[in-house]
Amino acid sequence: MAATLSLTPPSSLPLRRRSTRPLLRRTSTTIRSLSSPSPSPPATTLSQDDLKKIAAVKAVEYVRSGMVLGLGTGSTAAFVVAELGALLSSGKLEKIVGVPTSKRTFEQAQSLGIPLSTLDDHPYIDLAIDGADEVDPFLNLVKGRGGALLREKMVEAASDKFVVVADETKLVTGLGGSGLAMPVEVVQFCWKYNLIRLQDLFKEEGCDAKLRLDEGGKPYVTDNSNYIVDLYFKSPIKDAAAAGKEISAFEGVVEHGLFLDMATSVIIAGKNGVDVKDK
Repeated sequence: MAATLSLTPPSSLPLRRRSTRPLLRRTSTTIRSLSSPSPSPPATTLSQDDLKKIAAVKAVEYVRSGMVLGLGTGSTAAFVVAELGALLSSGKLEKIVGVPTSKRTFEQAQSLGIPLSTLDDHPYIDLAIDGADEVDPFLNLVKGRGGALLREKMVEAASDKFVVVADETKLVTGLGGSGLAMPVEVVQFCWKYNLIRLQDLFKEEGCDAKLRLDEGGKPYVTDNSNYIVDLYFKSPIKDAAAAGKEISAFEGVVEHGLFLDMATSVIIAGKNGVDVKDK
């Protein structure tokens, strides 16, 4: 973050927290789905980026002038930030404040003239909008393949509402079911020790744990100077709530990419239109 942002919370600002909820409520959670079909069949097949943009534009409809917004990280979130910048520039939105979840998002939002702050100065966030790597039928998520899982989880946990934008390829029957990475942020000290423990923890799921590398072949370093161990599952995680607790209990683990019972709405764009699922 830029050095000009204050890191001292004003004494006059009370810390408001949304009510604590259990990690999973499979027996009591009600998911409502509203479909919005496309006005007319597209002339050509929509790309994944086209679908992400459609979902992002729909998500920004939740934003109102004067809101404090959590700004997510990743390719889908970038479309959200771009749309917010355009609405501010046109005067359709006013007096919003963004709390970015990564240096990348900070730089994009700053370039678009979006006023920015931090959780220290705005510990209560009206609405967070972010993408997801996986979405299960209960609106639980895998996030963090963009490397910002710690800041994303902090900002989104502080938000009154958390709207997720995704394309239909992100839907899974169980978390870990895509076969792609489920990230775990770990301290650099003895990272291999934790990589082995994480892989052993999920033997039944056929887990393969790998240290994330950057484009130069060196360990990828997060905005918080940590490493990421990516977990690849041959079968979905059997109990995501229990898995999250066990991962968090490992010394040296900073955060994991299981975002459980956090999303209040998920907007999914597909070839037949937009599907909005609400809790």
